[in-house]
Amino acid sequence: MSIVTVQLGQCGNQIGQELFNVISNDSHSLRGQCPKTESEAYSICSQERFFSEGQNGASARAVLVDMEPKVISHTISTAAKSGRWKYGDQSSFCQKQGSGNNWANGFCVHGPRHEEDIMDLVRREVEKCDRLGGFFNMMSMAGGTGSGMGTYITQCLRDTYPHSFILNQVTWPYGTGEVIVQNYNSVLTLSHLYQSSDAILVHENDTVHKICAQLMNIKQISFKDVNKVIAHQLGSVLQPAYTEGVSEYNRNPLGDLMKSMVCHPEYKLLGLRNIPQMSETSLAYSVFTWPGLLKHLRQMLIANAKMEEGIDWQVRPPAGGLPPAEKGTHNKQLRFNTSLANLLILRGKDVQSADTGGFMDPALYTSWLPPGVASSTWRTPMSFNRYEKSATLVSNSQFLLKPLDGIVGKAWNMFASRAYVHQYTQFGISEEDFLDSFTALEQIIASYTHL
Repeated sequence: MSIVTVQLGQCGNQIGQELFNVISNDSHSLRGQCPKTESEAYSICSQERFFSEGQNGASARAVLVDMEPKVISHTISTAAKSGRWKYGDQSSFCQKQGSGNNWANGFCVHGPRHEEDIMDLVRREVEKCDRLGGFFNMMSMAGGTGSGMGTYITQCLRDTYPHSFILNQVTWPYGTGEVIVQNYNSVLTLSHLYQSSDAILVHENDTVHKICAQLMNIKQISFKDVNKVIAHQLGSVLQPAYTEGVSEYNRNPLGDLMKSMVCHPEYKLLGLRNIPQMSETSLAYSVFTWPGLLKHLRQMLIANAKMEEGIDWQVRPPAGGLPPAEKGTHNKQLRFNTSLANLLILRGKDVQSADTGGFMDPALYTSWLPPGVASSTWRTPMSFNRYEKSATLVSNSQFLLKPLDGIVGKAWNMFASRAYVHQYTQFGISEEDFLDSFTALEQIIASYTHL
């Protein structure tokens, strides 16, 4: 099954291009440790999922949208230079004027004005698919086009393709902030996406920046470095793998992901942890074992550590048999991160020998879901993106509570003094719309707090 990717705004387009690069390089790389038939099955599945084959080679199954032409033209030319893949000749939409970092401008003005043209591009990509697995939308939360127009296009996709899966990847803004109104834009984006998307996969810029600095040893970090880390993590989820008890590569990764991770419409926020991540020079001198990788990944989950450096090993799951009320207090005291669902994706050598029993511990999960339902594992003997062994954890847990509470709090303080509100009302977002968004996010925070 094929996935149509919609790249929205500067952030979505730049990460999208890096993602297709990672996927193309990975599906073409030679792996000595796997039989030829295995490598071929993996490569064919990956190509069908993300690229359409034409007379001029492989084209990404993607639609590129931005309100300014510069980023899109650079993205298209960079892809063409790879020599392996390119974007389709009629797969992009751009204008001459931006959205001015204003969510309302993207959502209320540009979205409705250009809906027909953009949805026509999407329809063309869908028609190229033998079977559509769903849509993967990539966008930031802080700006105007990616967040505002991205949210509007997600709603259009939901209306036009009501039975298709929609996964939104959103990039969470830096805490210190690039944009003065980023908290407003983030609150409006998340509250609206919750109504139309099946799941929201979050990458925090601050976390990815730390990974670049501390794990990749990059001295002067650029947006390209950050985007490469995000693309690597996304590729580790979206590339083919075997689901439990199935001998063929999963046909629809979006469907399998939703089935494993989103058991209730109130809980749609997904986080991603991936190990190992390191520079090329360090990798040459490193050896990894499955018990070591899984031990670190489990503790990262428990202690809500975003990367393998600086894990708090003191945090422990609550003892079994505690009533839910006491369990909640215990978790707060110990900073324990309760999960609703976890998906382990293991790639590489001797993958069948990896023991994932540690993720079946009932203490990791909310009391109303059995661990057999809440925990899933996908595996493949194919190594991924240079790493002989790698493990990815997709988690639906309390990981985002603190940043979400922070963004809502900052946005509310600005809204209470009506700071910059006129910039949104002039484009059609009323104060009631703001209040509805605050209410929706407070409800999400309450739901996750009481897991």
